[in-house]
Order: sequence, then structure tokens, then C-alpha cells
Amino acid sequence: MNILKSCGLVLALGFALPAHADDSAARSGKGLQEIPDAELNLMRGRYTVGGNSVAWFGVTMISTWQAANGQSLQGALTLAMDFSKGGRTPKVSFTPSVNITAANAPLPDASGRAIDGSGLQNVSGLSQSVQIAGDGNRASNVLHLNVRNDGVIPGQGSGGGAGSASTQKGDASATASFDGSTAQLQLRMEGQGAVQQWMRSGSVGQSIQLMADGQQVGNRLQIDLVRQSLGGNLPLAQNVAQAITLNRGIGGVGGQ
Repeated sequence: MNILKSCGLVLALGFALPAHADDSAARSGKGLQEIPDAELNLMRGRYTVGGNSVAWFGVTMISTWQAANGQSLQGALTLAMDFSKGGRTPKVSFTPSVNITAANAPLPDASGRAIDGSGLQNVSGLSQSVQIAGDGNRASNVLHLNVRNDGVIPGQGSGGGAGSASTQKGDASATASFDGSTAQLQLRMEGQGAVQQWMRSGSVGQSIQLMADGQQVGNRLQIDLVRQSLGGNLPLAQNVAQAITLNRGIGGVGGQ
């Protein structure tokens, strides 16, 4: 790892280890010297590799369900976290949307069919699941990840922080919620199945469970990440400059 090519270069100047003080006389104090990985391991938190930080993080979830009886369920949510102003606490915005249209026919009988997806609650990382106990169904889970460097920070949504929206018509319900740590979107028809998307600590998932016939269901999840270089992160750059000033002259590196 060439620390001299990253922003760790500047902090390496200020945090030269005193262990090399015995050969400091042989050094003129000019020029740059690469710090070995073994020594960098002792300098946790004092340098930044690559100089990139997250400036903005956004999630969009959309779920649709068209039942065989003509009823449709729709749910969507957007969650954004803006880190561009500095600090550890981002500005959070959350906007949910749910809708159910009335059915023009009775729901088909799905008695005697069962699906169990409880094990998905224990899955970490990314999971996509489709479980179907029926005929003539169409189901899809789609996930997109977009990463941009020094991109334009999107505007904040109209919503605030944590919140939820829900609606119900008969045996059909739609819910979009965010409690500060978990964002979740769920469509459900009693006796017919459930459609879910979620993002929580250590887990992102999409799940479709159908116990009826002739259903059309889709999950779409998009994650947008905007990274900001050290040069574009003024608060971090100021902290780096201050660290160099406070540690000038330590060891054999620095002005004499």
C-alpha cells in the first residue's frame, strides 16, 4: 500500500514515530519516506486511505401487486441521509407512499396452501426470495446500486425523519415505515401472500410469498451512494491541517 498516494500522506508527515529518533541525525528532515504497514497498524485513526467519505446515501423502494381479481396494491418509500455538511449525524429525510384500489371480484380461495419465510429474518447481507404456491404467477425482485464520486447531492425529500404510512381495504394492506434504524415496505393480502422489502443493520432484502393464482408482483430497490473526495470535504481538510500543525516537529520529520 502506497500511503504517499493517498491523503494519509499529510498525516504521515505529522505522525512520524519516535521509534526512529535514533537515526534522525542521518535524516535531513527533507523529503518523504513511506511508512511500512506494520507501523501504520499502530496508527489507527490517524490517517485516511483514498480520501473518500460518504456525502449522501439514498434508498428507493417500490412494490406493486396486481391480483387476479383486479385489485392492486402499491407502496413506495424514499430514504435519504445527507452527510455533506460534516459531522457524524446526517440530515435524514423519509417519504412514504401507499395505495390500494378496490377489487371488482372476490379473492380466489387459497386454503390448504402455506409458505414459511421466517428464516429470512436471520439472514445478514443481501437476500432475495420468491416463494410461490400457485399457478400462473409472475414475480420479480430487482436491485440496483449506483455509486458516484463527487456527484451532485440530490435535494432533500419533502418528508422528515422517522415515520410511517399505511392503508387497508378489506383483507389487503400496505405499509411503508422507517423507525430510525429500519426501513420497510410491505404489501399483504390475507390468505393470498405478502410482498416485502427492507433495509436494516447488516441486512438488505426483498421477499415475495404467493399462495394464489394469476398474481403479478414486483419489487424494485435502488441504492444511491455519492462519495466526496478529501479535497471537496472542507471540515475534514481543516481537521487534517490542524493535526499537522499540532504535531509538527515530532520525531525526525518536520521543520528544524
